[in-house]
Amino acid sequence: MNKLLPLVFALAAGTAFAHNCPNEMKAIDAKLATAPKLADADLAKVKSLRSEGEAAHKAGKHDDSMKALGEAKKILGI
Repeated sequence: MNKLLPLVFALAAGTAFAHNCPNEMKAIDAKLATAPKLADADLAKVKSLRSEGEAAHKAGKHDDSMKALGEAKKILGI
């Protein structure tokens, strides 16, 4: 039983991580709704990364999703 416990925690953490993608998208959407002062190129990049993150999430590629969404958040300063 003790050997299974780390595996159970690892799976639970992976599942929690995967379900965080929608929260990240909501944070980006909320920031975009406040009309941040970004250069047009940066705004386009954020929107592209947001879309890329959502597509990756829907495809079950949560690591890729979180990477794209993290880049978008960095540009937005969140």
